[in-house]
Amino acid sequence: MSRFLPNNYDKSRPLALIAGQGTYPMELAAAARAAGVTVRLIGFEGETAPELLEQFEDRVVIKVGQVGKLIQALKAFKAPYAVMAGQITPKRLFRGLHPDFQAIKLLLSVKKRNAETLFGALADAMAKEGTQLLDARVFLDDALVPLGVSVKGRWMPSAELLEDAKALARSIADNAIGQGLVIDSHGTVLAVEAFEGTDAMLQRAGSFGASKALFVKTTKQQQDYRFDVPVFGPRTAQTMADNGIHAAALAAGSTLMVQKAQTLALCKKHGLSILGI
Repeated sequence: MSRFLPNNYDKSRPLALIAGQGTYPMELAAAARAAGVTVRLIGFEGETAPELLEQFEDRVVIKVGQVGKLIQALKAFKAPYAVMAGQITPKRLFRGLHPDFQAIKLLLSVKKRNAETLFGALADAMAKEGTQLLDARVFLDDALVPLGVSVKGRWMPSAELLEDAKALARSIADNAIGQGLVIDSHGTVLAVEAFEGTDAMLQRAGSFGASKALFVKTTKQQQDYRFDVPVFGPRTAQTMADNGIHAAALAAGSTLMVQKAQTLALCKKHGLSILGI
């Protein structure tokens, strides 16, 4: 079914999909169901797409930060497995968060509060209640960016530039700053991704008007794919085109290409080069 499933995976048991924004959770739900897996949904108010919520009778909708209700839903679903897919609006970490008692306990249990430590603590809390958090690439093997050229656009970055950019991006990722950067053909770093996200970074990089610019998206050496899968889709491709970013080099086997056919068609239309590195 998927090379990212644990060896002892029992597909007769239900899978809880913890769904954020976008089409990523929709594609995962469809792929899991196509593999014969029973999927139950945990959505978030103001985040999960209404069209996804409508697909499920077995669903629970909670507010962002309600860890106790999330655990209760997993118990009610009798789900030994769960998967997280889709982003939650980043600003909710500062405004619009609704932490319950369980969430406050979780926050107090970690010394450094960032996405990795908080989601890691959440995964541990779920495991104590009998639910294993799975690699978020499960069932979507065919949607991962392959190694090599997916689309040959108007400009192809040199092998040397790709290596330099990959090393810089990996350094940024390993230091928990972000997963991407934009570099021009001369090796000048135009922008680095941080809390603002990929699209805002691309817009900022485009403001410099570089004649040839490369977007690189990579992963940490010790990436936790249970809650941190890089995603590339039509919105990002369009943002590249709108801001004069000419090529994208994406971590092969790690980056999920959502709405794959539409994304590739859009890249071809705009002459963008897409490479798996």
